[in-house]
Amino acid sequence: MSDNEKRPDGPENGGGGGNPWMKSLLIWVGILVGLALFVTLIDGRSSQPAGDSVSYSAFLNQVESGQVQSVNVSQDDITGTLKSGERFRTYSPNDPSLINELRKAGVTITAKPAESPSIWLIMLYNSLPFLLILGLAFFVLRQMQKGSGGGAMGFGKSRARMLTQKEGKVTFDDVAGIDEAREELQEIVEFLQDPTKFAKLGGKIPKGALLVGSPGTGKTLLARAIAGEAGVPFFTISGSDFVEMFVGVGASRVRDMFEQAKKSAPCIVFIDEIDAVGRHRGAGLGNGNDEREQTLNQLLVEMDGFEANEGIIIIAATNRPDVLDPALLRPGRFDRQVVVPRPDIDGRVKILEVHMKKVPLAPDVDPRVIARGTPGFSGADLANLVNEAALIAARRSKRLVAMSEFEEAKDKVMMGSERKSMVMTDDEKRMTAYHEAGHAIVALHEPASDPIHKATIIPRGRALGMVMRLPERDSYSYHRDKMYANLAVSMGGRIAEEVIFGYDKVSSGASGDIQYATKLARDMVTRWGMSDKMGPLMYSEGEEEVFLGYSRQQNSSMSDETAKAIDSEIRRIVEQGYDRAKDVLTEHIDQLHNLAGALLEYETLSGDEIKRLIAGEDIGRDVIGPSEKPVPVGGTSIPKTRRPKGPFGSPQPA
Repeated sequence: MSDNEKRPDGPENGGGGGNPWMKSLLIWVGILVGLALFVTLIDGRSSQPAGDSVSYSAFLNQVESGQVQSVNVSQDDITGTLKSGERFRTYSPNDPSLINELRKAGVTITAKPAESPSIWLIMLYNSLPFLLILGLAFFVLRQMQKGSGGGAMGFGKSRARMLTQKEGKVTFDDVAGIDEAREELQEIVEFLQDPTKFAKLGGKIPKGALLVGSPGTGKTLLARAIAGEAGVPFFTISGSDFVEMFVGVGASRVRDMFEQAKKSAPCIVFIDEIDAVGRHRGAGLGNGNDEREQTLNQLLVEMDGFEANEGIIIIAATNRPDVLDPALLRPGRFDRQVVVPRPDIDGRVKILEVHMKKVPLAPDVDPRVIARGTPGFSGADLANLVNEAALIAARRSKRLVAMSEFEEAKDKVMMGSERKSMVMTDDEKRMTAYHEAGHAIVALHEPASDPIHKATIIPRGRALGMVMRLPERDSYSYHRDKMYANLAVSMGGRIAEEVIFGYDKVSSGASGDIQYATKLARDMVTRWGMSDKMGPLMYSEGEEEVFLGYSRQQNSSMSDETAKAIDSEIRRIVEQGYDRAKDVLTEHIDQLHNLAGALLEYETLSGDEIKRLIAGEDIGRDVIGPSEKPVPVGGTSIPKTRRPKGPFGSPQPA
């Protein structure tokens, strides 16, 4: 738990340290030990011996010899004093002649009834087991109440925690890359700071704001920034904290949470992952989940029922808005739905700059280049990227984090660590080098293709090599010429293997490329209307729908003739890209040999080095010349199952 969180009062918040569970256990153990010592002390006092214990026969011998002066008889216990002054004690086996023997010997006889134990001692003896059981039961119940929110029946208490901003304060300055979402929430902050500004015009602040976005886009960070800017009490709770195995507990926790919030109004209540409790009612099979639905009903009433909860603003976050109940999304409850998208290239630059403030950077670090190479990354992904780069620099004992560390961190995050222990034969290396060189040469000669960032034959993850292309900017729509260019580039590796090594030596390394090309061609035909034969029609309603383990196609009404025509068009488009790649590599076969030789020599080449190599310029290294072409030999490569992150504009391992 962080220092800026405040829990309800309890032993764990006292000045002393230590485990509160162990502290309570030690207290009860001490009480029970004290009771046992008290009983032992009382029992010991009442049963102290009156002298040395002697056998009964020795006692009779002493009586006969006249050594006994006086005795005290109490039932079977006999204590007495010898004429020498010594005290003794013995036990009588109910001897009826003993009194006569004592009188004959002139022994002074004193008799008294046996001492009965105290009623308090008897009660204490009998109650010790019950006290032990009650003490253990009370201890267990107390721990359960603490774990359930405290109180006599803590199961129904809210688990919401109130955060303070004394340390680790988050403001809007710490939120970057999601400017539109931040501006929408800025109005809530202004209302909390100056409510009269809106009340003068009859305006009412939204009762709730729902933050919708993919995981890692910064929804929770936005909520913390609102609390930091407004300076009001901020309660945070997870949607799963409401759901329990006992029916009615969740609804009770909702009521208790709003009661706590009313005492601190104006305040903000942040419910993270609200889809855990706010799912559509009646959507499941059977009777559904009564506990969850009762909790949702109570939440709906508290947010907008007969009793108004003024000054309480509910902010919730989810990445599954499609499963939420419509009653939860209507105005009056969640008036605003703020979409928190994945950042664009400018947003990624700002996010990187925020995280790079904590890292000592070398002069060659360019956040925009890193942002170009990370399309689709969320804020959490970029924070992880910066952290990985810092860890790599630390392992190398560097004082500054350079661009090389960021490049390696990016490759590691996207494709996995380098497989340095993987031993490849010379044939496999040549096959991989020509495969990646084929992708690169086709990409260079396709005007609509994205620029090449680098090419490598170093195995990473499940890929033996890759050609990374970086878009100049984020693309939100894709043109037909770029799609055909991507098809040709994806076929470049397969064509290079066939041209150089022959038809029989083609490997399975192009499995990922073929899958990517087939999916792209299918989308062009069935979704985007880019087939002249099929026309501008949509033949697919989306992916397969999986329900209870069974999958069914949503376009099951398609006729067999239409399905055959679609398959024919998909094959034609893929083969068209295949032919374009073959024409490029056949025409520029020398460039293919030069680039493959350079990759075999240096393993990794940047995009600028590849361009200079193709242009016949010096790249600053000793590059293999055309006369030193590697001898085409047969070989196979491990099937690469790494899928492109596309469909377009993103790095595509090939």
